[in-house]
Amino acid sequence: MKVYDRLFIGGEWVRPAGDDVLDVISPATEELVGSVPEGSKADIDAAVTAARAAFDQGPWPRLAPAERADVLARLSEAIDGRSEEFAQTISTEMGAPIGFSRMGQVLAATMALEYYAGLTRDTAWEEVRAGLMGPALVRRAPVGVVAAIVPWNVPLYVSMLKLAPALAAGCTVVLKPAPATPLSGQLLAEVIADIGLPPGVVSIVPADREVGEYLVTHPGVDKVSFTGSTAAGRRIATLCGERLRRVTLELGGKSAAVLLPDVDLDTALPGVVFAGLMNNGQACVAQTRILAPRDRYSEVADALTAAVAAMKVGDPLDEETDVGPLVSAAQRDRVEGYLASGVAEGAKVTLGGGRPEQFGTGWYVEPTVFVDVDNNMRIAQEEIFGPVLSLIGYGDVDEAVAIANDSRYGLSGSVWTADNDAGLDVARRIRTGTFNVNTFMLENCAPFGGFKDSGLGRELGPEGLAAYVEYQSVNLPDGWAPPA
Repeated sequence: MKVYDRLFIGGEWVRPAGDDVLDVISPATEELVGSVPEGSKADIDAAVTAARAAFDQGPWPRLAPAERADVLARLSEAIDGRSEEFAQTISTEMGAPIGFSRMGQVLAATMALEYYAGLTRDTAWEEVRAGLMGPALVRRAPVGVVAAIVPWNVPLYVSMLKLAPALAAGCTVVLKPAPATPLSGQLLAEVIADIGLPPGVVSIVPADREVGEYLVTHPGVDKVSFTGSTAAGRRIATLCGERLRRVTLELGGKSAAVLLPDVDLDTALPGVVFAGLMNNGQACVAQTRILAPRDRYSEVADALTAAVAAMKVGDPLDEETDVGPLVSAAQRDRVEGYLASGVAEGAKVTLGGGRPEQFGTGWYVEPTVFVDVDNNMRIAQEEIFGPVLSLIGYGDVDEAVAIANDSRYGLSGSVWTADNDAGLDVARRIRTGTFNVNTFMLENCAPFGGFKDSGLGRELGPEGLAAYVEYQSVNLPDGWAPPA
């Protein structure tokens, strides 16, 4: 039981402006496991004011890049030093299996920080270009005060996808964790308080959607970075467009895993199943549409069903658990609505389809496999965000590509084949921001983001750093040369 009564604003632990709290309920036990003050508009005002002062008058944007890189490295070390505490906290508050929390929630966060620490040192923050009339100095300047709004499904890692490049660029940040996962946000605040950042460089204010919208529209904010639903992203894009405010949006997905006719199922299925059901299926990049050649459809259906049936559903803190509970009762209800929709539209359930009988408490849904799925069904077109896979048949590779692209989303995807070059040919035809050949991962060096309704802009890689930079051109007289 973790109970906080203060918020981390302006480099200090301060009493919130209001009395409301965010109670954290365990998805596994349905018991109260902690509480955090709920941030209000007044708390956002205080945080943005502190960030504005830290950016406009403070030392952070004016430090040498190597000094900022050292801070990122210290933050990575500090998180690593409390890695098990972070993993246990995240699994407790949102239900991720502890193995995934250690790797996909915590280790991935430290790796992103380490990548940006290195990139900060290697980036040419100023470069001289030869012009027709004289030299031009091109500067990469920080964009300013950043509002970073993160979701509940991967709270620490997504926070680092925003904090790491923003801090590398010299920005200051107001981070708003989701109401469902404020405990990991408070733990991050404890770590940040210990690494010696100047006051106001990072403030953390957990709050609801209304207060989040207030942060998005705050006149002291220069850029918004949001990860969450496409519906919320549309609203944020509208608000930022009205204000000509810079914005990055990483939104929903409905990705396809394409099994080519030559695929070896014993080799491919472990990766396919992980890509579809990691984090209990609560991942924007989840490959929940499985595309199989029709002449191997029954074989794939049987093998996929058996592979998912072998997964253990259980307590997220149990080392052997593969699939834990969903984050909330509302999320479980939402997923159950899709289960009913799939059956109503004619899909067949080969595994799961309801609640596990062995759990009297907890927001569990059985890992579910649908077969005989048409790509026009809701379960194939809408993001479910739960442990539900849909198996779709295709005739030839052209049809597989057409089905994979027949989605309003374009975030991720994969192809599984005995021929890597054939897989790469498929990858070049799929309209998604990230794609995988015989693997599933995100690489820190490569940009991550979506086509179509999956978002605007990119995170990770040099492109992720560029999202927090304004380019300034300084034209200089002929004959000027930089000082020795």
